Amino acid sequence: MMLLSLFQIVWILLWILVIGICGFALWRGGTPERIGAALVLLVALAGAAVNLVPDGPVRQVGHLAADGVLAAGFLAVAVRFASLWLGAAMLFQAVQFSLHAYYFVLQRPHDSLYSTVNNVNLLGVLTCLLVGTLAARRRASGRAATRDGA
Repeated sequence: MMLLSLFQIVWILLWILVIGICGFALWRGGTPERIGAALVLLVALAGAAVNLVPDGPVRQVGHLAADGVLAAGFLAVAVRFASLWLGAAMLFQAVQFSLHAYYFVLQRPHDSLYSTVNNVNLLGVLTCLLVGTLAARRRASGRAATRDGA
């Protein structure tokens, strides 16, 4: 019987969270949450594709570009919708982009610090998306209650 490594367990759990939270945001969120969820899913899939490339500069540039696309996408949505959750998600993306840039510029191999910061940032972005979706649901139900009561 083969046991999963801690890395594999964390990887599986993170993918479950990405799919679950993004699916919830696409299903129940408002327009900014749906766009944010689509961006997160797109970049997560792009990151998985980049991981198929052998380790080296091409992979590092791929991750840097993917995080840049997500940060720019969040910025565009934040400018349009001015959601608080997007501002927090953008801060997490700034840390994520800085992480990739730091390891790329110094040509450091990915280590446990990289993995930890990367995973914590992903959890931060997903938490922001989840909070934004829950807030959008609450606003929508409040508007429906006001409309039905009036």
